[in-house]
Amino acid sequence: MDVTISSLAQRPDLLDAFNQLENTWPEFMRHDPIGNLYYRQDVLVQFAEYVLIAHTSTDEIVGKAHSIPVYLDGDQLPIDGWDGAIRRGIETKLTGNQPNALAALEIFVRSDKQGLGLSATILTGLRDHAKSLGFAEVIVPVRPNGKDDIQEPMDTYAFRTRDDGLPVDPWLRTHIRAGGRIDGVAPRSMVITGTLDEWRAWTGLPMDASGSIDVPHALAPVLCDVEHKTAVYIEPNVWVRHRTGL
Repeated sequence: MDVTISSLAQRPDLLDAFNQLENTWPEFMRHDPIGNLYYRQDVLVQFAEYVLIAHTSTDEIVGKAHSIPVYLDGDQLPIDGWDGAIRRGIETKLTGNQPNALAALEIFVRSDKQGLGLSATILTGLRDHAKSLGFAEVIVPVRPNGKDDIQEPMDTYAFRTRDDGLPVDPWLRTHIRAGGRIDGVAPRSMVITGTLDEWRAWTGLPMDASGSIDVPHALAPVLCDVEHKTAVYIEPNVWVRHRTGL
């Protein structure tokens, strides 16, 4: 499929159509307070230069990429992954620090346009955009959503490979084929807390026993505390680095 990759700063006229794109995140994942801070309209537009839109020649939007420039102190990537990237990106902007990496937050392809190789196209476009902005590296807290065994540790799953040496996870495989390399696991990449009533509303599950609960579409168990009427989900992601060639 022939698409053009433009930043939201270049095409602000597409903002309304951009905002109407479907949201495919599981309901419980829409309640991460750090993520909700970034996705606020008034905050998001401040990072418009780092939001990419994949569109056709008739301006039909087929996908997007969210990223945020961050300042990293040292070469080791932080354990707080996705949440940490957003927090550091906003902190970098507020403090006026010079960012030294671009953190990718989301790469999305419309459900009716999947299977056409658009994820790889958008990922390559994001890396090229980062290079044009002077970044030597794109860091990605990848959510390997091919992981269907909630109880399997991410430290194991992230490094499992097929016979051809590529990761068993399709999304990690896309990153590796695009030139990325797995750096390690971010064990608390996203933290979502809530009351049991909130979790029941988000998942439709009874949440009536303390302990580890398997929630559909989660990558790790939700920890439920009936006595205190709360539950917490700590999601691990996988850090992938992409060099831009600078």
